[in-house]
Amino acid sequence: MEQKTKTISLPRLNNLSPTLEGTALKLMEEAGELGAAISRYKDAEGPERELMRRVVCRELLDVAQTAITMMFVLEEEHGIDVQEVLSEHIAKLIRKGYIKIKGS
Repeated sequence: MEQKTKTISLPRLNNLSPTLEGTALKLMEEAGELGAAISRYKDAEGPERELMRRVVCRELLDVAQTAITMMFVLEEEHGIDVQEVLSEHIAKLIRKGYIKIKGS
């Protein structure tokens, strides 16, 4: 079975001077908004339920954008090679069995 992936490219935001701590707080705020949207989605019915699905997706993208912003901060302000750490993360997922390698 082929491993599914989803690739989303999000930009570095302009006119911001994010810090690691400030971005972490923003990430928690956005995650809270995502949780609230999911709760509203679960309680919605009819046409409102369809609308809430889109709200959940928008909030998830806000979380992702904030996480990407934190990755830029880690690269630019703290010298982290995010691509290297991403490779380590994928290797960990494989070791834990969350990703199955074809032929294994």
